[in-house]
Amino acid sequence: MADDFAPVFSVLKDVLARHERRLAVSANSPTEYTVLTRTPSPFPQHKGNPMYFGSVRLGKAYVSFHLMPLYMCPKLTGLISAGLKKRMQGKTCFNFKAGPEPQLLRELESLTVAGLNEWVERKWL
Repeated sequence: MADDFAPVFSVLKDVLARHERRLAVSANSPTEYTVLTRTPSPFPQHKGNPMYFGSVRLGKAYVSFHLMPLYMCPKLTGLISAGLKKRMQGKTCFNFKAGPEPQLLRELESLTVAGLNEWVERKWL
């Protein structure tokens, strides 16, 4: 079943991979792609480690797209359409069993850029 989701994983991975020059890749496998900040976190609880920005994970039943800025910058959630909200699991995760429709893919790309911009503004990147 995971092979069926490989194309979905690839499309969603590209959304984050476009920003590799600003983020550090901490995992890049056929089942997980994770990006972190390149600089240490300003928060003491992170003990100087980079902050998790987002990831794409290929699971047994779906591919998940995680975007941490949605949690840390709640105003970004106001940018999420009803269509994308249907895919939302928790505060930062979207699940897909098939490739996202072009409109939803553009929306994920916009949310990712908005998250990057918020983190730059807050000096977290």
